[in-house]
Amino acid sequence: MIERVASFTSLSKAAGSFGADATEGASETLMRAGSPAAAVATTGPSFASVLQGAATDAVNAVKGGEQASFAGIQGTASTREVVDAVLEADRTLKTAVALRDKIVSAYLEITKMQI
Repeated sequence: MIERVASFTSLSKAAGSFGADATEGASETLMRAGSPAAAVATTGPSFASVLQGAATDAVNAVKGGEQASFAGIQGTASTREVVDAVLEADRTLKTAVALRDKIVSAYLEITKMQI
């Protein structure tokens, strides 16, 4: 029943950079430095680049659904292909809207904080 998110490939690419190689490198740095305070943090992709990649993937998924629907109207694509592409675009759009709502909500919470 739970389907994988195929439209956010940039997130999986970004998560791959924090895998075993980064962990091993950090532990070696800690052992060489002698103390956790002297450890150098490993760098990965920035939050902005991950968000930009996710937005690009979302736009491409919606465009793919649109192209599939045009191909279905022209008769060059099967009904199943059209439905799959349109449902994927719908899921992607709903995910993007939910993410936007969470970001706006977090921003509003931050603006309400006292300084």
